[in-house]
Amino acid sequence: MIILKNLTLRRSAKVLLDNVSVTLNPGEKVGLVGRNGAGKSTLFGLINGTLHEDSGDFSMPSQWRLGQVAQNMPGTEEPATDFVLGGDTRLVELRDALARAEERHDQDMDNAELGMEIAHLHSDLADAGEHDAVPRAQSLILGLGFTTAQLYEPVNSFSGGWRMRLQLARALMCPSDLLLLDEPTNHLDLDALVWLEAWLKRYAGTMIVISHDREFLDAVTNVTLHIERQQLTRYGGNYSAFETLRSQQLELQQSAFSKQKEKIAHLQKFIDRFKAKASKAKQAQSRVKALERMEKIAPVLADAEFTFEFKEPANLPNPMLAINEGQFGYMVDGQPKLIVGGVSRSVMAGQRIGILGANGQGKSTLVKTIARDIAALGGTITEGKGLNIGYFAQQELDVLRPQDTPLEHMFRLAREAGPNSGESGREQDLRNFLGTFNFSGEMVKQTVGTMSGGEKARLVLAMMVWQRPNLLLLDEPTNHLDLATREALSMALNEFEGTVMLVSHDRHLLRAVCDEFWLVGRGKVSPFDGDLDDYQRYLLDESKRLRELARQENLAAAPPPPMPAPAPAKQDAQRAKPLKRELEQAEKRMAELNAEKAGLEARMATSLPPAEIAQAGKRLKTLSDELHELEERWLLLSGDIEAIETAR
Repeated sequence: MIILKNLTLRRSAKVLLDNVSVTLNPGEKVGLVGRNGAGKSTLFGLINGTLHEDSGDFSMPSQWRLGQVAQNMPGTEEPATDFVLGGDTRLVELRDALARAEERHDQDMDNAELGMEIAHLHSDLADAGEHDAVPRAQSLILGLGFTTAQLYEPVNSFSGGWRMRLQLARALMCPSDLLLLDEPTNHLDLDALVWLEAWLKRYAGTMIVISHDREFLDAVTNVTLHIERQQLTRYGGNYSAFETLRSQQLELQQSAFSKQKEKIAHLQKFIDRFKAKASKAKQAQSRVKALERMEKIAPVLADAEFTFEFKEPANLPNPMLAINEGQFGYMVDGQPKLIVGGVSRSVMAGQRIGILGANGQGKSTLVKTIARDIAALGGTITEGKGLNIGYFAQQELDVLRPQDTPLEHMFRLAREAGPNSGESGREQDLRNFLGTFNFSGEMVKQTVGTMSGGEKARLVLAMMVWQRPNLLLLDEPTNHLDLATREALSMALNEFEGTVMLVSHDRHLLRAVCDEFWLVGRGKVSPFDGDLDDYQRYLLDESKRLRELARQENLAAAPPPPMPAPAPAKQDAQRAKPLKRELEQAEKRMAELNAEKAGLEARMATSLPPAEIAQAGKRLKTLSDELHELEERWLLLSGDIEAIETAR
């Protein structure tokens, strides 16, 4: 288990945790929450050994293997599959040890001890999953949204967000007892997020995750640690349970504080009234002592919540825009690459549209085209008179200048708008406006390049609000936003009188803001009649369809096997026979694993010592991993057999 006892933790002169104590048990899934700057990442530094406590005690089992996402951007020509394979540290260690032993054995062929060492290493490699390491790595890569064609592309060929996905896959590849995840969903689309949730639910070790996605936290955690005012408080349950429990505690604390204030006032009134009277001096003195002994209840000091609102649009054209036979895509080497075609849709005043679609289907391409960032490949987009677009790009730095300050960005907007815009360009007015977005004092003169991701996102929001748009195009606006700012954005969007088109992997925001959905997929844009739960089921079905399509393409691309003499029907039967035999073996093994898994889960539901819980948890992870691989193999075998029998 992980134990913090009377622990104090500083960064420079700032105390982040002051005399805190908490225990985390093996196998618990922990959400670490708190405002930006409260100390969440610093606590991760303590756990992974890069930082040390300033006082108090910290301990965790020395034999635990740690898995975590490296924060540096990987830069290597190594193929994606090999890069992710490198995350299996146990496998890497054994392979290196085997290579060294074989090199020594080549120089001393008669050394029996070396021969035995090599045999043991081969056995250890088999136990470590050498036989299925590549499929396991590729399953992680594909689950996080890559295509089969990208499995062996060099890491350097991918953009920053995709390289961070590879870092995540590499961390998940590590056979860990403790998994630390710091904002793992930031670079994921909703389809990859759904897959990650399913994977983490199967993870058997202890997990601590920092995230500002409340639905993600609800799905994967069963304990919440809250950092606030240098204290660390443990709550049983996921994020929603934490919110409920904390609000109840705050209500009780406020009630107790109010009652204590009344009691203190009553005691003080008696003291003030009778302290000068000899006959009442003893009673007055006893009340002074009672006041001194009283353990003061702290008032509920609610942090000032961040709120903002969009200004009323100057006008509301209706329709906002009309798309007729729109062709959306981009140019590659001077040639058009069509992603979505035949789009005929109108966007009306006041609509709240959530744009859904699996990764790579064209959501961002559609939004960029409507935002006038790229040109349509065909068809027409007719804009309503007075259309004023506020665009939040997925990479917010696309519209920011790293060397400029927030104040310089606002001056530039004021100059572009001109004197007839109705907006003041005076420095004090712009400073006051930036202050409403938490850019106060000297922050308005800090260069954007030195700001955090959350600060950059707030600046983009501020610039959008100032321009008084009537159509908001938001492409993943919540990346880097903390929970309080996400809630403020949700409230502001609900009060906005214009039209909203939103692409987001934050399901809480989509549910709160959107009342209709468009689905971008299979080369077209169509209305999606279900809710987000229906959409998650659609994503899982679509993922299976794409995997099957890739498998069929690989089969078609493979050279045909040499045709022996037997008749085709007999040959097909011979080809299918070993596959059917393997399929039967897989089904038998899956039944055995499921039976053992059910028994193990029943045991874990009873009261077991911590050591046995940890051991059972490890075994459960091994079973789940093997089941997952067998299920994937079963699907492939079933498809191959069906293809052979259909071709007869």
